[in-house]
Amino acid sequence: MMASLLRRDKKSTAAHLKAELNRPDNSAGLRQLQELLDCLLNLERPAGDSEALEWCRCLLAGGDGFEEFCKTVRSYDNATLCGLVWTANFVAYRCRTCGISPCMSLCAECFNNGDHTGHDFNMFRSQAGGACDCGDSNVMRESGFCKRHRSKTGANVPLVPKELLTMSEMILPRFIISIIQYLRDGYMEPDPLSDRDLQKVLQQLEPQISFLEELTKMGGAMRTVLTKVLTNQQTYSELSVGQEENLNSTKNYEKYLSALKSSGLASAEDKTIHEPSAPSALCSLGATANEDQLESSKEEDQDGSRVGKRKRVKLSGSTKDLTIMGVLKHKCFLEELLFWTIKYEFPQKMVTFLLNMLPDQEYKIAFTKTFVQHYAFIMKTLMKSHESDTMSNRIVHISVQLFSNEELARHVTEECRLLEIMVTVLLYMMEGCLIKSDIQDEDNNHHVVVNCGEALLKNNTYWPLVSDFINILSHQSVAKKFLENHSLLMSWMGFVSSFQGMNLNKRELNEHVEFESQTYYAAFAAELEACAQPMWGLLTHCKVKETQEYTKTMLRFCLEALQMWFDAISFVDEPTANQVTFHLPLHRYYAMFLSKAVKCQGLDLDSLLPDQEVLMKIMVHPLQIQASLSEIHSNMWVRNGLQIKGQAMTYVQSHFCNSMIDPDIYLLQVCASRLDPDYFISSVFERFKVVDLLTMASQHQNSLLDTEHERPMLEGALTFLVILLSLRIHLGMTDDEILRSEMVSQLCMNDRTHSSLLDLIPENPNPKSGIVPGSYSFETMLSAVADFKAPVFEPGGSMQQGMYTPKAEVWEREFDPIMVILRTVYRRDVQSAMDRYTAFLKQSGKFSGSPWPPYKERTPLHTCYRGLTRLLHCKTLHIVLFTLLYKISMDHVNMSEHILCMVLYLIELGLDNAPQDELEEEEPNIDENCHDSWFPGTNLISNLHHVINYVRVRVPETAPEVKKETPASTSTDASTFAQTSRCSASLRRENSGTAQIFSLVAERRRKFQEIINRSSGEANQAVRPKSSSTKWNPLSSTPQLTTVILEVRESILSLLIKLHHKLSAKQNSFYPPWLESLEAFGRLDLAKYAHGDGITAIERILTKAAFRSRQNKRSIQEICRKISPPVPPKKTSPADKKVMDKEERRQKARERQQKLLAEFASRQKSFMETAMDVESPEADIAMDLGSSEQQNAEILYDCVICGQSGPSTEDRPAGLVVLLQASSVLGHRCKSSEPKKLPTSDEEHIYPEDTCGAASDVRLTMLQRFFKDSSCLQSISIGWEGGVYVQTCGHTLHIDCHKSYMESLRNDQVLQGFSVDKGEFTCPLCRQFANSVLPCHPGKGVARVPWQGQNNKSLVTLVKEVEEFQEQPGSYPVSITSETNLSKEMESVIKDIKNTTQKKYMDYSKSFGSPDNDFLFMYSVARTNLELELVHRGGDLCCGGASAAAKRSCMNHLFHVLAMHMRLYSIDSAYNPWTRLTQLKWNRDLQRSEDERPEVPILFRDVPSLLLIFVLTMPQPLHKEHFTCIVKVLYTVQYIQAIASLSVKFSAEERIAWETSGALKKLASSSEKSWEVLLSHVISELWKCKCFYEVANNETSVISSCIWSPQSIEYALQQYCLPFLRITSLLQHHLFGDDLPSCLPEDEFSVLANCLGLLPSNLQLSNQLNSAYCLEWSVSAFEIISQWCSEVRAFSEANAEHAVGLLVNNPHWSAPHLLLLPENYNTIFQYYHRKPCTVCNKVPKDPALCLVCGTFVCLKGLCCKQQSYCECVLHSQHCGAATGIFLLINASVIIIIRGYRFCLWGSVYLDAHGEEDRDLRRGKPLYLCKERYKVLEQQWVSHTFDHISKRWGPHYNGL
Repeated sequence: MMASLLRRDKKSTAAHLKAELNRPDNSAGLRQLQELLDCLLNLERPAGDSEALEWCRCLLAGGDGFEEFCKTVRSYDNATLCGLVWTANFVAYRCRTCGISPCMSLCAECFNNGDHTGHDFNMFRSQAGGACDCGDSNVMRESGFCKRHRSKTGANVPLVPKELLTMSEMILPRFIISIIQYLRDGYMEPDPLSDRDLQKVLQQLEPQISFLEELTKMGGAMRTVLTKVLTNQQTYSELSVGQEENLNSTKNYEKYLSALKSSGLASAEDKTIHEPSAPSALCSLGATANEDQLESSKEEDQDGSRVGKRKRVKLSGSTKDLTIMGVLKHKCFLEELLFWTIKYEFPQKMVTFLLNMLPDQEYKIAFTKTFVQHYAFIMKTLMKSHESDTMSNRIVHISVQLFSNEELARHVTEECRLLEIMVTVLLYMMEGCLIKSDIQDEDNNHHVVVNCGEALLKNNTYWPLVSDFINILSHQSVAKKFLENHSLLMSWMGFVSSFQGMNLNKRELNEHVEFESQTYYAAFAAELEACAQPMWGLLTHCKVKETQEYTKTMLRFCLEALQMWFDAISFVDEPTANQVTFHLPLHRYYAMFLSKAVKCQGLDLDSLLPDQEVLMKIMVHPLQIQASLSEIHSNMWVRNGLQIKGQAMTYVQSHFCNSMIDPDIYLLQVCASRLDPDYFISSVFERFKVVDLLTMASQHQNSLLDTEHERPMLEGALTFLVILLSLRIHLGMTDDEILRSEMVSQLCMNDRTHSSLLDLIPENPNPKSGIVPGSYSFETMLSAVADFKAPVFEPGGSMQQGMYTPKAEVWEREFDPIMVILRTVYRRDVQSAMDRYTAFLKQSGKFSGSPWPPYKERTPLHTCYRGLTRLLHCKTLHIVLFTLLYKISMDHVNMSEHILCMVLYLIELGLDNAPQDELEEEEPNIDENCHDSWFPGTNLISNLHHVINYVRVRVPETAPEVKKETPASTSTDASTFAQTSRCSASLRRENSGTAQIFSLVAERRRKFQEIINRSSGEANQAVRPKSSSTKWNPLSSTPQLTTVILEVRESILSLLIKLHHKLSAKQNSFYPPWLESLEAFGRLDLAKYAHGDGITAIERILTKAAFRSRQNKRSIQEICRKISPPVPPKKTSPADKKVMDKEERRQKARERQQKLLAEFASRQKSFMETAMDVESPEADIAMDLGSSEQQNAEILYDCVICGQSGPSTEDRPAGLVVLLQASSVLGHRCKSSEPKKLPTSDEEHIYPEDTCGAASDVRLTMLQRFFKDSSCLQSISIGWEGGVYVQTCGHTLHIDCHKSYMESLRNDQVLQGFSVDKGEFTCPLCRQFANSVLPCHPGKGVARVPWQGQNNKSLVTLVKEVEEFQEQPGSYPVSITSETNLSKEMESVIKDIKNTTQKKYMDYSKSFGSPDNDFLFMYSVARTNLELELVHRGGDLCCGGASAAAKRSCMNHLFHVLAMHMRLYSIDSAYNPWTRLTQLKWNRDLQRSEDERPEVPILFRDVPSLLLIFVLTMPQPLHKEHFTCIVKVLYTVQYIQAIASLSVKFSAEERIAWETSGALKKLASSSEKSWEVLLSHVISELWKCKCFYEVANNETSVISSCIWSPQSIEYALQQYCLPFLRITSLLQHHLFGDDLPSCLPEDEFSVLANCLGLLPSNLQLSNQLNSAYCLEWSVSAFEIISQWCSEVRAFSEANAEHAVGLLVNNPHWSAPHLLLLPENYNTIFQYYHRKPCTVCNKVPKDPALCLVCGTFVCLKGLCCKQQSYCECVLHSQHCGAATGIFLLINASVIIIIRGYRFCLWGSVYLDAHGEEDRDLRRGKPLYLCKERYKVLEQQWVSHTFDHISKRWGPHYNGL
């Protein structure tokens, strides 16, 4: 039975079975079907059996055709979602305006069919794959749906007829189990080789999986069936186990069971070990036994069990998590299919099939649950995978579709405990990387931390998991569940603390580190992705008062975790010296939640903070980082290699700063606002190791720092304090203010493009956070602070982007150097900002010197943080400030302007932030017994005027201070380490708050001890903690210290005034008007002090001080009145003097150098102005050719190599530096002045037939078909395509000098951008690219004798003379016989010219190697150059003037070289065209033999070509009268051609009318100069051949329907002759130096005719010039015309049609243009990026478009390679004679191919902000920049790519 079924026709079997199954009793049908399927889907058959698939197709269709069946099923599609699934590299769209989830994406079709105008969208290339969300209202707003998915299609679809899918319901379960059986069968227990085998299994199964995919695309009805099948538990349990009689399936089931065993996180034996002791979720989270833990044995040795247990106990959360860890159990096909998908590492086809099913809602829920159930298994497989990158992408491809939907995410969080699974799996993942932490006390450290060198971190293997976690935390409902679950929070804090202190750096003190580890990349990435991003996600949900509790809980857990960390690392109070970690995620969590609590939720800060002791601990590590930053920048860590600098830079870099440095500084600000200010300040200076430097003595010892590090470290400490006290990011600024200050600081460093600004502004990394880059607030803020500078194209060829630059008022009021310092990655950016600020002040006339950083008023502090200002009002800081001012005023070593600047900044901050409680009262005179203290109180305002008389200092015995007498009582200096014994106990008690600052270190210790010992009442014992008793012992230093008393007698105010004098270098420089008059004091305006240098800053501070307190004002008055010369230091040691002299000398040398440089720059500039005008041929450099001495003197040439000046001689010729290049620009000209449009749809096309190149090819072919070859080759010009263009920079050199120059280049090994072997070089003077030298002809300047005045010879005589000259044998002034250097060079340059273009552009002759070919090529080179010059002048000569750059024209020399070469070919006098133009020879054509072809008729010849032939074959130099004679004769030919061509365009009636009217005037005296008569004569002559005009009539009936008036005929004749006149005028200008007068376009004809001497001298110039007046005949006009017409007649008797075609030859071509491009780049991209290549029919990987002709090519495509040339290179040779301009579709940039080189030109498409988007990375809409496109076209037409584009490289034919 079965066999017969299988043998029958598939369709009829299927129809029979369907009928059977639809009967009421269908058991027989069922049995038959089952048997058939048993046979078809048997495991014995090979996996991808096409026969079985074919059967399945037919059976599903139930007898119909499969295509038909698909169509029917599709008609019942009720899906409302698009769900199109794509893989990596697919181009999709994301619209942030329409998206609810940040991961939303749309396919191109849905995007283009939806309305997204004005939205914030971008196109992107998918990295991991994705699916279209159109129609899913959970992920995007309905307004963004496309037309197809907007209407709820499900409602209108009819119900599916039951019988349609009966067969599918029966067959699919069997089909799917067969796939599963194959997957089970192919699985081997893991062994190293199994990867390849797995791939093999998958390849065999591909047809089956593709078939399933095909089914999913049939729409909703089929997906519903598939969902039923995949989720049906009963069918699964029946089919899964396998029948007993079938051995194969049973064996496979066993394989499946063994595969399942290893699917749990904790393997079975693990459970048995741990269950009795700790049945916790994270029982395996320690360093104890675990199958995946490589480190276990090692850690056991180091008391690992303790570490493990400790960690476990802390982290154990819930006790019922063994489900997460346990082995999987499957209940349906879907679950097992996913299991195998994971086992086989996510094969693309399976992933696509599973995702294609997602539009089915029921399936989506089932699949999401299954995915979550397998989540731990997925991660376990990922960790073991060799291809973790690919696998990660595929995992995210799936998970992002599931977890972006909030409804679904919440559902699985509640039902499947998704959050617990994720956190557990994360912990499990990291557990394999844990190592013992070395931070702090290595021996007593119990903390374990991740090892950044592990593959898991280095390769970012954790990324998919973290990405999913962040994704689900972005949903509020899920985040709330997380924040409410305390055990989860606890586990999470445990996870975060495993990153705390990772990647510890230890400073190398002796030798440079051997191997620089690059683990810091992994560490920063891990902290940002695994810790910071989830934190930002959680913070978004803690923004309102209602969520206060969450924040409090979070802060509590953070503090607990921090406390545990301090215990684990045995931390007391001192950080270990010389080590730093940049990773403190626990501190940062605490800081950020604290900030949110105060800023958004109105919580009270004090209620959230721990006690002072904990705060002191918390502050230590962030402060250590700030000090280390300073150390790194001071080069103290230089032995650790470059990577430590990399860490310092990454820490502040824009993507990291708001998760790293900002929270750290905020945390320090919080600590500073709550701790004792003296303690905090002394901690800072101690941490920065500059305590020893803060002495008033001129010499000191520093046990911790080398001298060269002291200054940068002190600068660092002061700058840090200024940042700490100025920064308000978390202390009261609104989001808008923060954004504004970030933007201003970035713009002040440099002008920025919009995209780089977006990138540099630290954004909240969580996408749902409010300020989205590119959002409304960003754009409005940008327009408020910056001006847009449109993109310009600089002449040097570098393309500028659209830039934003700060507005003037921003520089004036908002420039904040402190913010700039905080945000700069490179120190040079701070300098750049200052330079720009200086330039602004100069430009606006506000300040002309070099200014100091301006002081900026700060946003008021939030009330919670008011305590921060106490730092400014504490004695410790005041003593430091006083000491530093004193040191600077006394010129102590290691002081700098920056230090003074920061000191003044701190004083000013103190003045602006006076403490509220201490209202300023007038102080009484200080009691005498107080004179030993430093300052009486803590308020800076009153301390400013407090005079300090004596200070006791400890100095080395060698110091200059030692000699002095010691007064009785003193203040004690800041850096003395022990109070001297002479100080009595009472004094010490009295000064406990003041003079006790003898040691910053001891002071800090005392405060710390006080706080710690408060409870035990030991507040006064200054006991040092044991931990650091030896570290600060000063007595170990070698030279003996001794105590000295310094007499100071200064207050801060007096020091400031002294410094004012010092800076201004004048006595009494400070004496403001307000000191005297109260009135002036009242009118004081501080604004005038806003910008300036140090002097201004001091004035501003003194003024503020006087303003704030009357006592200060009085003190200032006193000081100013009794001012005495500033006291120099008591002794200036000779060493100091030397230093000062040295400085002075250096300064002078610097000034001299500046002067020299300035002089050199101005010289260079003037040289560049004269020499370097390469940028565009329009830049006219008129050269005065009129000087009389030039007439007679020989021309002298300056050699730019040897510098000698002299004439070019036969033996030592000079030459012009030239660039020869092949060009097809002329060939691309069209008749229409409108450029051709680039096709962007299948209906549009470009036709190349109407170009100049194509037309001239057709004409030559036609001529060669009918006429003698040698005659044809003199009747046209070639060189429209592949012609050689010669251009020069105008510089000359001796040819022998050039040869030695080339030799030196050849030996120079420097990598050049050109090939010396190909003769390429750069001009030695202007560096313009060149590849040959054109010899200069020896002789006089150009002959400019005004011939016309004295010309008495008649035309007939001149005609005769010209003929005689032509008859002469090669009489070239340089005798060819004797080989001279000059002739050799001329030969050589001709060879260069020939080698410049390809053979095919030179060989047009039918006979190989014919000299006619050479002849044609030579004069065509002249023609090409003249025509191109005409194009460069705009197509006409109306502008007149000298040549495009007379200095840089090489036409004259080129003509000489070509003429010399052409004189080698003599023209046979029998065929000389000249005689045919000027003599009547009736019988001439009768002489030729029958088989010989006729010569080309004169009227078919190209007149400009004849002109060049005559001029170049005449002896040189040519006389002007002979030139004019040739022009007159040729003008008659051109004119008759015009008339003949015109007569063809008439209708028959018009022709008769004009013939008769002209014939009547024939007898008039001037009939030969009347176009009417000539027209009539030509018509009557041509009419003798009847067929000629008959053909013409057929054509003209189409061509023209206009009526020809005398005016229109005159206009047409002039237009026809104009191209000839233009070429002739240019030639005359180059040969004889005649100027070209400028004129209006309508006068061009008459002006040129006059210049050429065609106008009779008695005729006045007038607008109404009759073109025929210019005719002058040397023989009877009518006879010679008849002769010419008879030639045409003879030809047209046989070939009338061709005769008309050859006669109507319009010489007018429009200027060459590149294709017209669409406004929007998307139009090009959508049409071309998926378009198949016309050659290989595949979609190119890198498609490109030729912008000259529109050809679509594969860039680098091997598919289209021919003879080792890739398609772009090949096309550039065909289309542009080796110049190609290609637009790369996938990158939006243009590349230029020039010969063997190429360069990236840039893009002509810019976004709304004037920026390129190379490689379409940002995917913003791009618009055509017409200016740039014009520049590109201009460079193409003017052949200046070589000069302007600088970055050329060889392409090796591979493009």
